[in-house]
Amino acid sequence: MPSHPVSPTRLPSCVIFFAMSFVEYNDLIQDGDVAIVYLSYNSLMPVKVQHGAQTQTRYGAIRHSTDLIGQRYGSKVTCSKGGWVYVLHPTPELWTVALPHRTQILYTTDIATITMMLDLKPGSVVCESGTGSGSLSHAILRTIAPTGHLHTVEFHQQRAEKAAEEFAEHRVAHLVTVRNQDVCKEGFGVAGVADAVFLDIPSPWEAVGHAKSAMKKHGGRVCSFSPCIEQVQRTCEALASHGFEEISTLEVLVRLLDVRTVSLPLPEFGPDSSARTELDGTEKPPAPGAPNHPSETLRTTIPHREIPGHTGFLTFATKPRC
Repeated sequence: MPSHPVSPTRLPSCVIFFAMSFVEYNDLIQDGDVAIVYLSYNSLMPVKVQHGAQTQTRYGAIRHSTDLIGQRYGSKVTCSKGGWVYVLHPTPELWTVALPHRTQILYTTDIATITMMLDLKPGSVVCESGTGSGSLSHAILRTIAPTGHLHTVEFHQQRAEKAAEEFAEHRVAHLVTVRNQDVCKEGFGVAGVADAVFLDIPSPWEAVGHAKSAMKKHGGRVCSFSPCIEQVQRTCEALASHGFEEISTLEVLVRLLDVRTVSLPLPEFGPDSSARTELDGTEKPPAPGAPNHPSETLRTTIPHREIPGHTGFLTFATKPRC
């Protein structure tokens, strides 16, 4: 497969400065923005705002010229059938929920762990493979802006081109370079520059050497996401053979809790324990018909008996500083 960066046409710098961006907030909705339409808790959709266009929803049509352009992000918009929606400024978290799926994606729980464990911050240089649907890419770009850079590699040509197109629409193209190539054979296209490397590919152990070459001479962190423990084992062996240290694997699970109202009996400390104490220190006798041992009613959480399974493991390692 030929190796080449995918370079979309960039918008004029004046438009980038004033318009919506995934890494900068703007108060007003403008022509050309990508807005997130909130229909319900489980239903969000991205909309490319265009003068004269309409977007159909189950609550009716949204007219871009009158309902969106010039309105504040977060506004409640009434649709043509009388229903209403909220129009939100795009963020990586909202994009993860609303994006068009071209591949399986990483969700916010894993993304937050990756961002922390890779020690990403403004100015960081990151290498990523594969780009996929761009869920993690947008979160990385928000974290490393305004001076960092993301080098992302996607094996599939159409997916690479679509990702580059989306980065341009979202006004973050100046922070990212998209390459269409096989990272296991050709690497990331850079050497000695990365503070961190992320791998989400079928055979990450084949790219560990390229990851090490892409990283700065001393230090840096690498993360590999794999759905199978056999992939994890081979990746850990490859990391160790290339001199990486502090190798660890974890699985991030969301623990659901139900809110319950419970009644707890108060302990008995003597013959006067049935009396309740007011805030001013005086004793309050128990209510008529109350049990001898008073109780306290409170709200607490009860975990589910079963925790939903997960689809992948995160393996982290550190490149030695010496």
